[in-house]
Amino acid sequence: MANSRLRTLRDHIRWAVSRFHAEQLFFGHGADNAWDEARLLVLGALNLPYEMADAYLDCNLEDDEREYLQMLLSRRIEERVPTAYLLGEAWFCGLPFIVDPRVLVPRSPLAEQIERRFRPWLTTEPARILDLCTGSGCIGIACAYEFPEAEVVLADLSFDALEVANLNIERHGLEERVYTVQGDGFAGLPGQRFDLILSNPPYVDAEDFADMPAEYQHEPEIGLACGEDGLDLVRRMLAEAADHLSEQGVLVVEVGNSEVHVRAAYPDVDFTWLEFERGGHGVFLLTAEQCRRHQALFASRIAGA
Repeated sequence: MANSRLRTLRDHIRWAVSRFHAEQLFFGHGADNAWDEARLLVLGALNLPYEMADAYLDCNLEDDEREYLQMLLSRRIEERVPTAYLLGEAWFCGLPFIVDPRVLVPRSPLAEQIERRFRPWLTTEPARILDLCTGSGCIGIACAYEFPEAEVVLADLSFDALEVANLNIERHGLEERVYTVQGDGFAGLPGQRFDLILSNPPYVDAEDFADMPAEYQHEPEIGLACGEDGLDLVRRMLAEAADHLSEQGVLVVEVGNSEVHVRAAYPDVDFTWLEFERGGHGVFLLTAEQCRRHQALFASRIAGA
């Protein structure tokens, strides 16, 4: 890196923006443009707040700070490592979470619905919440903040992911009412019912997975790809959800671009497709009554049957 003239925070942000554009980096792990990404990385690397007044950007850096920062910028550019992994932290629902390559970088539009408390579909305060395919635990932990009386279960197939989720439970001091369960789908939760089940499962279809930018290659494939149409796990979840929802429970599942496959597979199911003011798509909602009503259909479609 030609760095002899990079002295201040502003110098490094300006240089990073220029290089990010020149190298055609992909922005999708916390920022959607080169300026925000550069500011996030430069300030985050030095433990400075993103909202710091611009006047401080002209502060000179110490030699060791410059060396460390330029190493991170080189990795972001040359290796396409997402900024969240370089910093070891990502934000979701205004909360910080530990992240590393064992888990996906938090970016679900579900944050917006959590902040809305899933109104109007969730009519009472949930006593038990399940975050299925939890990864870092960000969705379930954000729910624990929004619903301070609820017990929250974070479930995942990956032991590695659950290690990160447990670190985040500890970081947020929620050990008394948030805990992890290992299992494939609902397998680790026999007989348990919940008032709210949320899931951001692996749902990327084979075509989209093959076309994903290099940044996504750093994320665990188990958290992204799930069969030819991306619905291998979602089909099972739909077939079993009625057995794990309380009488007035609600199921919310993110399927992203695989929304088209869900609509094609279940044309007669009356999904509610949620809308987002801050961007995002492909999230459906079903009530417990709908899950029960369509359970036979859902069961018939497992593995494409």
